[in-house]
Amino acid sequence: MGVSVREYARRRGVSHTAVRKAVQTGRIPQEPDGTIDPVKADAAWDSQTDPARRAAVPPPSMLPPAQKPSSSPSLQRETVPPLPSTSGATFNQARTAHEVAKAQKARIQVDRLKEEVVDRARATALVFKLARQERDSWITWPARIAGQMAAEIGIEPHLMQTLLETHVRAHLAELAEIEPTFR
Repeated sequence: MGVSVREYARRRGVSHTAVRKAVQTGRIPQEPDGTIDPVKADAAWDSQTDPARRAAVPPPSMLPPAQKPSSSPSLQRETVPPLPSTSGATFNQARTAHEVAKAQKARIQVDRLKEEVVDRARATALVFKLARQERDSWITWPARIAGQMAAEIGIEPHLMQTLLETHVRAHLAELAEIEPTFR
C-alpha cells in the first residue's frame, strides 16, 4: 500500500512538486491507484539522483514516531532493485564519463596554450613547403657546381651538368615515392 504524493514528499524532505516531477519523468514509480510505494520510490530516487544534489534525508531514528517505518512483514519484503535507466548507464557512470571528457578537453587546451600541440594541417603544409624547397635546391645544384667539377677532372662542363642532372633527378624520383605517415 502506497502513500500520497504529499506524504511521500514530506517523508523524503522535498517539495510535492519535486515528487510530481520525478513521477512524470519516470525517476520514481507510481502505483496504479496513484499512490507511491516509499520503498520502491526511495530505491529509484537514490539510484537516479546526482549524489551531490541529494537532499539530506534524516535516518529513521531521527524521524518522529509517526514517520518511523513499521516492522510489519509487508515493509520488510525483498529489496526492490533500482529501475534501469533508459540509456543503459547509471547517472554516476554518465557523470563520470562527462567529467573525464571535460578533463581531457581542458588538458588539450592547456597543451595548446603551452604550444605543445601541433596543428596537423599546418604541420603537413610546413613539411610540404620544406620538401619543395629542398627539391628545388637539388634541381639547381648541378648547374651551380658542374663547372667547378668539370674543371677539376678536366671534362666539358655541359657534359658534367647533364650527368649530374640525370642522377639528381633519378634520386629525387626515388625520394618522391616515399609516403609520409603522421600517426
